[in-house]
Amino acid sequence: MPPPLPPSLPPHLRRRRFSTAPASHHPPSAARAAEQNCLRLLVRSSTPAAVLQSLAFLLKSGLHSNPLVLTRLFASTASAAPALLEPLVAALLGPSVPIDAFLVNTLIRAHATSPLHSARLRAAAFFPLMLRSAVVPNKFTFPFLLKACAALPGSPGVGLQAHAAALKFGFATDQYVSNTLIHMYSCFGGGFLGDARNVFDRMPKSSAVTWSAMIGGYVRGGLSSDAVGLFREMQASGVRPDEVTVLGVLAAAADLGALELARWVGRFVEREAVGKSVTLCNALIDALAKCGDVDGAVAVFQGMEERTVVSWTSVIDALAMEGRGKEAVGLFEEMKTVGVPPDDVAFIGVLTACSHAGMVDEGRGYFDSMKMEYSIEPKIEHYGCMIDMLGRAGMVEQAMEFVRTMPMKPNPIIWRTLVAACRAHGRLELGENITRNLLNEYPAHEANYVMLSNVYALTQRWKEKSEIRREMSKRGIKKVPGCSVVELDGEVHEFIAGDESHLQWKKIYMMVQEMASELRRIGHISATSEVLLDLDEEDKEGALQWHSEKLAIAFALLRTPPGTQVRVVKNLRVCLDCHAAIKCISQVYNREIVVRDRSRFHRFKNGSCSCNDFW
Repeated sequence: MPPPLPPSLPPHLRRRRFSTAPASHHPPSAARAAEQNCLRLLVRSSTPAAVLQSLAFLLKSGLHSNPLVLTRLFASTASAAPALLEPLVAALLGPSVPIDAFLVNTLIRAHATSPLHSARLRAAAFFPLMLRSAVVPNKFTFPFLLKACAALPGSPGVGLQAHAAALKFGFATDQYVSNTLIHMYSCFGGGFLGDARNVFDRMPKSSAVTWSAMIGGYVRGGLSSDAVGLFREMQASGVRPDEVTVLGVLAAAADLGALELARWVGRFVEREAVGKSVTLCNALIDALAKCGDVDGAVAVFQGMEERTVVSWTSVIDALAMEGRGKEAVGLFEEMKTVGVPPDDVAFIGVLTACSHAGMVDEGRGYFDSMKMEYSIEPKIEHYGCMIDMLGRAGMVEQAMEFVRTMPMKPNPIIWRTLVAACRAHGRLELGENITRNLLNEYPAHEANYVMLSNVYALTQRWKEKSEIRREMSKRGIKKVPGCSVVELDGEVHEFIAGDESHLQWKKIYMMVQEMASELRRIGHISATSEVLLDLDEEDKEGALQWHSEKLAIAFALLRTPPGTQVRVVKNLRVCLDCHAAIKCISQVYNREIVVRDRSRFHRFKNGSCSCNDFW
């Protein structure tokens, strides 16, 4: 059964009542001339005013029932005046208009590619109109339709019906249709990636587009390791990657922190003369930066012939994540000097740089300049940067006052940022009150329970902590486990605290014990206050010992020559004990250890960290 039409469409689009009356009363030659003149006007209509002028000519010439002219009108309107598309369709697509595949395909495509959300939601609804009008879809219909279905939030059922229709009309094996099916299923989320892979496995894979669609699907679904594995298969099959493939692989490398892969892609782009568009260079900057090679990202930026505000912002963000606040601020000032006006995203970058580097006064100045110099109204993300900045600097009361004076309602991220500041600076009672309010307002969010549980653990209120944990269990809420990944010899290895699934887990655990022994020898004392369980001190030390980042570092120490840099990516924030322990490990084993956590990069070397313990 085809997807139902939304009730918001005009009623006449729900039934087939077409008039066969001629479009106008002009003689055939005159009508033909009017049609051609109108089509020429519409082709040149590149502004809303031009579209309206063409519409006036269309109505005056009696062409309001001419499907060819209407098709061109809707196509021109979609590109030149998107806001006019829906009103024009509602006004002109009446019962007297003969429906053909060209017209419906144009309507689906025009709505699916519209910048307006309301138009995109209507795109798939024109396909049932085609079926009810006894118009047979063609090979162009389904790529447009499936892209429209991919954009429907939370409505995979419509996409499944579209796939069934493609099978029914014999187009499901068409390469373009299959590629779009892969894209559609991957947009529906991880639960549908199996369906995307089924389509992919049945296809002849001679085109880079097919491989790129599946690689991109894995990346969107959070399966970056599978994306990299599929890229290896693509190379082995002899299909040459194109720019879209490269963008997908770079996104996977950035997600995994796979620096060698990101660097290889950069060399591949140079060697194979893949077009170095601004978009590709920006993606390479982002990947190198997120993999810990900020200097490499800066080098790519410096080699670009053309730079957009995105290019500048990517490098500013990279420097900010490394704690190189003064360099980030300097680049922001250079961007303004060369005439590239900062946008709201660029201001988030420079405010983040000031926050991570403890540059409070500079951050205040940039925040004030948004409205005063650039007429940019700060968004909640900018307020969040300021609250994070004040909180990190120990200015908890000022951060609270900043929240009170915000022109919008604080979101949970704002409040959780404040709680983190309260915890870091010993304001546990205030942090508890904020977290309780968060729990009352957002009872289904895991982070709120974890934060309150942490506060109870830090104050050794084990009974209250147990009650919170029971409440989480009753609601089916689970804490996200810490996970760390390390890339070696082109492979990505994943570690979870206490996990024994790795093939070399026994050797890894022995190395962790050796590391702990070496740290005790130089006087390192575990930060047992970080263990949020009611255990004795010895058991707490044991719990800290098996954190995922320590397992990843132990594995890297086992598998790499002395002096080799170690790079680890963690999904959560590095805990206080691991931060202190890794500083000592870098000293004992004479290694530079780079850890990317949820918040920033930490570069450990000779017993110190690049964050200067402003953590």
